[in-house]
Amino acid sequence: MRRARRWVLGLAAMTALGSCVEPGLPPAARPAPVVVTTPPPPAPRMPAVPLGDFSFQGSMIQGGLLIGTAPPGTRRVSFNGDEVPVAPDGRFVIAFDRDAGPVATVTATLDDGRTVTRTLTINPRAWNISRLSTLPKYPVPMPEFEKLRPAEIDQINAARRQDTGAMGWRQPFMWPATGRISTLFGSQRIYRNGEAGSYHSGTDVAVPTGTPVLAPADGVVILASDHPFLLEGNLLMIDHGMGLNSALMHLSRIVVMPGQAVKRGQLVAYSGATGRVTGAHLHWSLRWRNAKIDPLLVAGAMPARE
Repeated sequence: MRRARRWVLGLAAMTALGSCVEPGLPPAARPAPVVVTTPPPPAPRMPAVPLGDFSFQGSMIQGGLLIGTAPPGTRRVSFNGDEVPVAPDGRFVIAFDRDAGPVATVTATLDDGRTVTRTLTINPRAWNISRLSTLPKYPVPMPEFEKLRPAEIDQINAARRQDTGAMGWRQPFMWPATGRISTLFGSQRIYRNGEAGSYHSGTDVAVPTGTPVLAPADGVVILASDHPFLLEGNLLMIDHGMGLNSALMHLSRIVVMPGQAVKRGQLVAYSGATGRVTGAHLHWSLRWRNAKIDPLLVAGAMPARE
């Protein structure tokens, strides 16, 4: 009885193991277990977000200034390959020099790495020629000019490098003085003996000495000369932010100080005839970085005098 019971128990054990191991097969010949898995559901496809585009306000022309708005989600903006600052609301400033070529490129890099690029067509202009046949190209003997001028240029360049965070670039600009425009931006001057000078970097307003000169927009004073420069005379420079600045020249008197914040329409100086001039007037220059800008395109037509 005991032998028969052991045989029955052994057969039951073999039958139980038979569900995992086939009896009589060597280990190498045993079939691999089959594992059945359920594939995960496909990840939901996110809808593609359409790329936004730039918008611009201003003059797309030589000597013009543009206030741009970048596409939503912009991380960085570059203009002709150089990065430009962008305000939190996406607005930025670019400008075209008097001698700008026919096209320019502005690119936005978005937060997700995509880019949006616009090619801008810059309209050309014709320029006036002013002949000052009685005036030499330099107002002082050349040795004295070469001695004094480099320090003046250094002061001007140092002023332009200042970043004051001013917000005047957001405002409509006004004329700092009202009067007859005597010399237009971009004009080429021909001096005595037919010697050509640099083109006119601003706009001249013919007003008598002592005429009040007002800030064309909010800003911070970055240069107020304490003596007349050789060419500019008494020179006042105001930073309007985003690399945009004004220069007011040939002044008889300056009434603000470097570092002082000024408001649009505030009295900052009085016109005069200092520096290299043929008569009393106000010279107003606008510049964005190295691009010289036409004030007439920024401030609009000269208002009638009251």
